[in-house]
Order: sequence, then C-alpha cells, then structure tokens
Amino acid sequence: MRIFSVLFTLALIVGTARPSMAQSAADYRQQGIQYRSQEQFPQAIAAFQKAVELDQKNLAGRIGLGWTLHLANRREEAIDTLQSAILYNPFNIESFNALGIAYLMNGDLTNAVAAHTWATMLNPKNEIPYYNLSLSYERLRMYDWSIECAKRAAELEPNNPHPWVALSISYQGQGDRVSAQQIYQQALNVDARYRDRSFLNYLGEAGFSPEQIKTAQQVLAKTQ
Repeated sequence: MRIFSVLFTLALIVGTARPSMAQSAADYRQQGIQYRSQEQFPQAIAAFQKAVELDQKNLAGRIGLGWTLHLANRREEAIDTLQSAILYNPFNIESFNALGIAYLMNGDLTNAVAAHTWATMLNPKNEIPYYNLSLSYERLRMYDWSIECAKRAAELEPNNPHPWVALSISYQGQGDRVSAQQIYQQALNVDARYRDRSFLNYLGEAGFSPEQIKTAQQVLAKTQ
C-alpha cells in the first residue's frame, strides 16, 4: 500500500506543476510588458526570454519577445523569434504584423510585402499591414500599389495621420504633386503637429525610411 501512497503523491505533484509553470510564464510576460513600457529593454527581454523558456508554445511570449527585440534595434534576433512563432501558428495575425514591421525596418522589403500581404488575407480589416505595405511599395517605386494600400489604411483608420502621410508621399513619388499636397492636408486636419518639419523625424519610428521622411518634408513645404 505504501507504494500506492507514494505514486499518488507524485501524481499530485506532477498534476500541480503545469498550472504553476503556466502562471509563472504569465508572470514573466507581464513583467516584460511592464519593463518594455518603461523602455527598460534589457530587463524586458530577459523577462520575455524566461516566459518563453517556461512555456515555449505560448505565442504571446514569443511575440512579446520578438517585438521587444525589435524595439531594442536587435532586429535580426527579432525576426528569428517572430519566425519561430509562426511555426506554432501560421494564422496568427499579430505574429505577421510584427514580423512584417521588423522586415520593413530591417530593409527587407520583399519579405515585408510577403508577411503583410498574408496578414491582409488573415484579416482584410486590419489597418496595420495595409499601411506598411504602402511604405514598402513606395520604397520599391510601385506607386500604384502603394497608393491603393495607403487608401485602404486611411479608410480603415481615418483618424491616424500616418496613412495619410504615406498616401501623400506615394502621390509625390508618382509625380502627382497636387494630390500629394491635398492628401497631406488631411494629415494636418487629423494632427496639427505635422505642420512642424522637425516633428516629421518621428515618422522613422512609424516605419518611414529617411528618404520617405525627406519626401514628406518636401510635400509639407509646398502645402503650407
């Protein structure tokens, strides 16, 4: 009978270990989010890494780690981590949103287009991939595609100035300067800070390349 008592005790230990482990992983993810909100990226990365170690199949931990690595400008590591998340679920839109942005910011436009195109197929009402597709296509000088994607992004999120600026520079690249200025006025209507030339440098954090920021500044100069 003693052996049954021992086995029963072990079963209880094993049975309670997994919930405890899952809770611990959730705690580390929450710590990672808190550190990231304070821009304490090394601490945030360490917390997310621990969360992934404890619960490797949890997408939230992997996406959180990948996105934090991206924000810390460790983009190759970010891309590797986000790619690993896709292996667990190729239909998770957050994974592809984040991966596409990491590709775009890393200058890998072909993969950025691929990731964001798949994201639009997963959810046609998701503004993020359309906006980033517009920036990608503009850099590839595929202005018709860039314009259509920016229009869709602006339609889905009209109170966000970024799609309007993206649409404006796409028209500028196409040579339609009148439309570029008219559309830029839409961005000004949404957020007056876009009248400030120096403020446009912030667009780098929103996926714009230095050349795209320069184009936006040129359009602004003609709009005012």
